[in-house]
Amino acid sequence: MSESTNGHPAKNNGVDHDNAPVRAEPGPSHTADLGFGEPGEQNLSHGPVELPLTKADFSSDQETRWCPGCGDYAILASVQGFMPELGISPEKIVFVTGIGCAGRFVYYMDTYGMHGIHGRAPALATGVATSRRDLSVWVVSGDGDLLSIGGNHLIHALRRNVPLKILLFNNQIYGLTKGQYSPTSEEGKVTKSTPFGSQDHPFNPVTLALGAEATFVARTVDTDKKHVAQTLRAAAAHEGAAFVEIYQNCNVFNDGAFDAVRAKGQKEPNQILLEHGRPIRFGPEGERGVARGADGRLQLVDVAQVGEDSLVVHDAQRAEPSLAFELAHLAARPTGPTPVGVFRAVKRPVYGQGLAQELDEARASTATEQLEELLHSGETWTVHS
Repeated sequence: MSESTNGHPAKNNGVDHDNAPVRAEPGPSHTADLGFGEPGEQNLSHGPVELPLTKADFSSDQETRWCPGCGDYAILASVQGFMPELGISPEKIVFVTGIGCAGRFVYYMDTYGMHGIHGRAPALATGVATSRRDLSVWVVSGDGDLLSIGGNHLIHALRRNVPLKILLFNNQIYGLTKGQYSPTSEEGKVTKSTPFGSQDHPFNPVTLALGAEATFVARTVDTDKKHVAQTLRAAAAHEGAAFVEIYQNCNVFNDGAFDAVRAKGQKEPNQILLEHGRPIRFGPEGERGVARGADGRLQLVDVAQVGEDSLVVHDAQRAEPSLAFELAHLAARPTGPTPVGVFRAVKRPVYGQGLAQELDEARASTATEQLEELLHSGETWTVHS
């Protein structure tokens, strides 16, 4: 019997095994074949299966152990609440995590999962996604894990367009190891490892992903449940690699780092919500916006002064990422007006699809008996063309 991450028998998609509760009864329009195929089949292209899934189906029985008030709780609740929308049974979903506070995420999802070593989550997930095209594969990691030792694995997964959904929990600090500066900490940041202030220039995760030619790049905020779900929905629907930066408050070692776009009374005038095909406006009454200045650069303006026709219309589907790059540079730090939403969503061949087709054709042209005979022919093989 298969097992989920918490060690309990995996859910059975409506089949009663060992007196487990039956999830759904087959009917005229619902057969026992859930349509997800066998290993090696690109079954997800057939669309989600209608099952009566709930948040509880994706919540493990493990005690959730983060610091009280940590933003990770809000993200976990949003992800667990969103997963039923996919219509994919937990047995066909894999979460892969690395080291750090975010690494515990996999234990709280009642799906299959892998907890890898520092920075290797994208590499492990690449192996899972390319060998098992029947699975939906998600990566959860923190800024210290994914942007330091995991940096190369991240950018190559993005440039290859591996079918992964990568969630970066960015709290601009190392939380699990007690408050050292991270690759996203601001210059001058005083921490246990930088008592005189950090000398490093920080990464902007969105621009890093865009520079790697990621086909889907977005940003959201941990406590904005509605926007988190909306962003996850867009990422899940994207074919290929989807990168989502989530501003996540670490209330112990970096509390308030994102208050400008997170706290009530501050987020309303500062969140620049990006919506494809719409003029970029923000503020409580939409009174401010983004326009091009005389020098061609993007700037923040008062709509009443320049008129709505002067505002930039967001185009997330533009083939080249220059507009997305400019928008990502509107705010060097999330201490004032800052864009959130989908920066880029374009189509490009998904990594492994061509190879998979070649392998399928090779299997079809080779008798199973011949392959078995070759594999069991001895210590060495002789292959004749």
